[in-house]
Amino acid sequence: MTPTGHSYPWVPDQGDGTYRNPVLHADYSDPDVVRVGSDYFLTSSSFNCTPGLPILHSRDLVNWRIVNHALKNLPHPRYSEIQPGHGVWAPSIRHHDGKFWIFFPTPDEGIYLTTATDPLGEWSPPHLVLAGKGLIDPCPFWDDDGKAYLIHAYAGSRAGIRNKLHLRPMAPNGSRTLGKGKVVVEIDPSLPALEGPKLFKRHGWYYISAPAGGVATGWQCIFRSRSIQGPYEERIVLAQRGTAVNGPHQGALVDTPDDDWWFIHFQDKDLYGRVVHLQPVYWENDWPLVGEAQDETGVGRPVLQHRKPLPSESYPAVPQDSDEFENDTLGLQWQWHANHEGDWYSLTERTGQLRLRPCFALNGDTAKAPNLLLQKFPASEFEVETRIELPDGHASLHSGLVVAGENMAALDAQHLDGMYRLHLTIAGETQATLDLSAPALVLKLKVSEGGVCRLGVATAEAAFYQIGPSFQATPGRWIGAKVGLYCITTDVLDASGHADFAWFRFGPVHHPAEQRKHRTNGAEVHDHASREHSRSTARPTRP
Repeated sequence: MTPTGHSYPWVPDQGDGTYRNPVLHADYSDPDVVRVGSDYFLTSSSFNCTPGLPILHSRDLVNWRIVNHALKNLPHPRYSEIQPGHGVWAPSIRHHDGKFWIFFPTPDEGIYLTTATDPLGEWSPPHLVLAGKGLIDPCPFWDDDGKAYLIHAYAGSRAGIRNKLHLRPMAPNGSRTLGKGKVVVEIDPSLPALEGPKLFKRHGWYYISAPAGGVATGWQCIFRSRSIQGPYEERIVLAQRGTAVNGPHQGALVDTPDDDWWFIHFQDKDLYGRVVHLQPVYWENDWPLVGEAQDETGVGRPVLQHRKPLPSESYPAVPQDSDEFENDTLGLQWQWHANHEGDWYSLTERTGQLRLRPCFALNGDTAKAPNLLLQKFPASEFEVETRIELPDGHASLHSGLVVAGENMAALDAQHLDGMYRLHLTIAGETQATLDLSAPALVLKLKVSEGGVCRLGVATAEAAFYQIGPSFQATPGRWIGAKVGLYCITTDVLDASGHADFAWFRFGPVHHPAEQRKHRTNGAEVHDHASREHSRSTARPTRP
């Protein structure tokens, strides 16, 4: 059970000293981890979503909690509108000189730096270290002689360069690079991308870990040299090798206080995003052996279960998901779909409820609404429910439950003349309509294995009353599908009204035989399928 008391749909810690992969069954893309003492801190790409650069904390590399975000909004005004696939790409996190450093790219602007003495506190405003299109995946390194370096890759789509890792001298305070530096590693430009470098030193060897072969199909490389300037020799250390874990690569090699080593990386699971796995690491002849069952060339395969790296003080700890809206700030699990404004919501105007205020969306298109308030899919199958209440009489006000991806799907609510009207829309097309008489509604989403989704409501007669057809969730641009809330207006001159949400709850899937009838928090719900809309309305099906 999570600390909020609701069932979490995926728990990696098995409670017997072992864990199962993925350790984060959610879209924490391009993860990087740093150890400080006995604490581990993870950050990841966040693309167009804000706040960005999530910070997760663990004591054992298995049980993780979200503790902060390092970036409030993206450092360019263009991100006030949704920019799919842009924004924060692969970051790196380090601890040096008594503070935490995160270098991150926005591939259309350049490489930025933010720092903090306390990762749970305030991070500095992002500082542009190196401007340029297509400069991606930076990682800093401070050598034993006090010299500092920055290594990065290139996005061929913007820089016209690919499969090269560039090392540049850097001011020790990270403020700027000190010259052009040189390309220290490159592979055949016709091959899938070499990117995501991480630079570190061990036993006098300089190591660059970097993925190659493509996001969904690639493998993990290690390059090593006695000189930071190279030349570097190469090995592939982790690949799919017949397992279900495709493209196992891009992440962090990290040690424990007892010099036990581990590799944390992602797997691209399509609509679920890039989920995070943990692999054991052993050293042989100063090469890391990653995963299990290395072949004759030293290439390991991913483990599905393994002993935990360290004992855990609490079992289990999982990223936050369900929210009762009992605090005066949003939970750390929430992200907006673009740069956000503080007046988009309130948690104090109505105690114990989240109030969303509308933003204008042309033609009611939720795909273009920057104020989508979303969470990552937390498992391969799960359920969500939320209670919504709208003031009556605002003709341009729409709000509801949304599944965000390349093809948006929403259960859209209006409240007019004492009646709620619900529309199921998929990719902008109305699939079903339902009229309900109630002071408030409980909206539900059921996600089955493979991302098949059903949207519906709880009624007095049924725990789940499906509205319209099932549909397939789709990933967004470089991110997994998300689920959450929205409040929009279709009239640019009328921003009146609001939407109040009493809770947002995740749980494991309950199959039809397990469902029980219940009342919606004391409110009667009466469903009336509107016959005048029969041509565009699919009669809701009961489970």
